[in-house]
Amino acid sequence: MTFNNRLKIAVFPLDIKQSQQQENIEACRIALAKIEPDTDLVILPELFTTGFIADRDEALAKAEPYDDSNDHTLRQLAAMASDINAAICGSYLKLDPEGRPANHAVFMEPSGEYDVYYKHHLFGLSRESEFYGAGDKEPPVIRYRGWNISMVICYDLRFPTWCRNRNLKYDLLLIPANWPDSRRYAWEHLLIARAIENQAIVAGADRSGSDEYGVYPPEMSAVYDFMGYQAGTLSADGFIYATLHKDRLEQFRRRFPFYKDAD
Repeated sequence: MTFNNRLKIAVFPLDIKQSQQQENIEACRIALAKIEPDTDLVILPELFTTGFIADRDEALAKAEPYDDSNDHTLRQLAAMASDINAAICGSYLKLDPEGRPANHAVFMEPSGEYDVYYKHHLFGLSRESEFYGAGDKEPPVIRYRGWNISMVICYDLRFPTWCRNRNLKYDLLLIPANWPDSRRYAWEHLLIARAIENQAIVAGADRSGSDEYGVYPPEMSAVYDFMGYQAGTLSADGFIYATLHKDRLEQFRRRFPFYKDAD
């Protein structure tokens, strides 16, 4: 396995076309073909293939099957990750073991290996909590190019216990999201809080564009370092790039070992 002290990540605030799965996948493919070649990891938004679907029948129709061997989106993510030699993280609709539509995140490596996470906290102000399935497993920790990486999805961000970095199990937390501008203050401050309290880097991959729930400025996507400072910049190609350094993170943790006093 390659070890990188330096990890370059790219957040892509995709303007999601509602319910247009293949169109959204093609938009990602076209954008990724132009990505800076030294990129190690790309983070896509929540439900990047469809946007949020509030109708149960439509969500069931658009959800990928539970059987990974028949998951069209998973296969295309694997191909894109291989093409750019970088991992890709994002969430999309997939059936859960009980046959319900669920918000399912994937961390796909260039090798074709992948880890998954089902969104645990379902947004009660929308219909997500009415018929979507909620995941019951804690966020995974993935070892990738010498970094420990975890992922949660959107509303999970509001719950610090769920995101808790016990014993510094992760270095980088990825958060695909559909978080509208009307709640921007909360989004930004929650990202900063999760970074500071967990002594980890946090990457929030929000969508862009608009839907019936609000507007999503591309600059809402952001990367915050372990001290809560913004680490990424929006490039002309539409990606927010951030170059991370493991030695700086570890030095900070040694100097300020707050995690040892955590509850």
